[in-house]
Amino acid sequence: MKRLAFSLSATLALAAPLWAESSDILIIGNSDPGMLQRLTGGGDLSGIQSAFEARGAEVSLSSGADAAAMRAAFQSFAQGLDATTDDIGIVLSGRIVSTIAGSYLLPAELSEDMTLADVLTDGFPLDAAYAVAAQYPGRALIVIGEVETDWVLPDGLSLALSEADIPQGVTVAIGPAGDAAQFVDSLSDATGEDVLPLARREGLSLMGFVPSELPLFAGSDVDLPQVTPDTGSDARAAAEAAAWDRAVAADTEAGYDTYLAAFPNGKNAGEARQRLATIRSEPFYREKQAEEDLALSRDARREIQRDLSLLGYNTRGIDGIFGRGTRGAVTTWQTENGLTASGYLDSDQIARLDAQAERRAAELEEEARQRQAQLERQDRTFWSETGARGDEAGFRAYLKRFPDGIYAEEAQSRLDAIEEQRRAQAEDQDRRRWQQAREIDTEAGYRAYLAERPNGAFVEEARARIDYFLNNSEQIELQERAQADEAALGLNPAARRLAEARLADLGLKPGAVDGTFDEEARRAIRRYQDARNLRVSGYLDQATVVRLMADTILR
Repeated sequence: MKRLAFSLSATLALAAPLWAESSDILIIGNSDPGMLQRLTGGGDLSGIQSAFEARGAEVSLSSGADAAAMRAAFQSFAQGLDATTDDIGIVLSGRIVSTIAGSYLLPAELSEDMTLADVLTDGFPLDAAYAVAAQYPGRALIVIGEVETDWVLPDGLSLALSEADIPQGVTVAIGPAGDAAQFVDSLSDATGEDVLPLARREGLSLMGFVPSELPLFAGSDVDLPQVTPDTGSDARAAAEAAAWDRAVAADTEAGYDTYLAAFPNGKNAGEARQRLATIRSEPFYREKQAEEDLALSRDARREIQRDLSLLGYNTRGIDGIFGRGTRGAVTTWQTENGLTASGYLDSDQIARLDAQAERRAAELEEEARQRQAQLERQDRTFWSETGARGDEAGFRAYLKRFPDGIYAEEAQSRLDAIEEQRRAQAEDQDRRRWQQAREIDTEAGYRAYLAERPNGAFVEEARARIDYFLNNSEQIELQERAQADEAALGLNPAARRLAEARLADLGLKPGAVDGTFDEEARRAIRRYQDARNLRVSGYLDQATVVRLMADTILR
């Protein structure tokens, strides 16, 4: 490997800085081959591999790999490491999914109908890369390039990558596969300087060990054999280089056609043909390149998805990944705004989208205020005719109509007192039987109580619960679905506290802002949803979270 690297370097330059003798690189690239055409000219990673090897690194490469090929590349890489290894780099590009047991890079052939067992059996575990990198604290860099996907993942799988899994001393740079490829390409020129600015320049997120500086892959000047220049070809080489620079600057069909017409067998002819193929296969090439040039971060992409969702366009998730759902939403928005329906955004369109979303958020909040005022008027009027009279029937009638109303806590408290009084007066057997029914809390359980105790002290309460189950079966089913939707959001305690704080700011009385969604918090969420014509469940879903964030922006 060193002899090959030496001869390649000799044809490139004199006294070229090579990487340290013991720098090792693992590259597993399962991205769409078209993703890398602009870097390699060949639609694969061989160009990047050559660039690394030309600097003296040992490279283990596998692209478009199945499970066996990924394992083989990793084994070759790991076996080449020893105590003398200076710095290591691991590049993983493709679809990455997470399980409760860790995250996995999927083999190229794995399809959308994969199962959890397929992932665990055939995926490459990121934990293996972490374990090796952990042996080189402060000297290990892992680059993860994520491929956009709108696959519907089966239970047990998600797209979230846990930062908690990254071992101490290991730096991870993560972002869209195209941005990660640009970063990896720039790494091949790194010779000891801080690599973190290179990652930030490409819009990658840094996780794990992120020091103020991370100098890697230190190089040294190596005296190489003198190469006698071919003066007869110097002029042509200079002309070709100038023609290529002009073609790249124009980045059009005409520019690359002009270059190929003059230099059909030139040094950059392969890449020119690849770029032509890319331009001709993408009807909105210019628009796509304009969006890529913005280097949108994942947070910026999430903000765009939130804006689209506020305006009623379904992005199929707010995850910072622009899959078919987001592209379809962008296309529809562009069509309805008289713009070219490319599915790609430029800076002016993003600003326009954001302004529309902010205006819509203000409109929605005004509508919510008006609706809430109307609901409160109805609430107070109904209370004056029912609960305000102070009898059990009135309290029950009020709670049936306004279970989360202004006076709901008072009505429930008064009913609890009435029930407690009955409980104290009831005979022991009746009280024990009622307690059993309450613990089961099902329609069948309450009917059994009535059958056994037709004159019991808790007959009215039993009938009220039976009535609830009879009239709210659909709501109960929706409640179960809402619980699952909230769980799927994966809200951490900080996010829960933020939601409670926003509800408190709106005067909806969620109780203590502690990240625990108790009955007070659930009631506040239901009040918020009801006033905004959202699905009323008392559980957070994507639509509710989007509106909560919009309300915050307006304050």
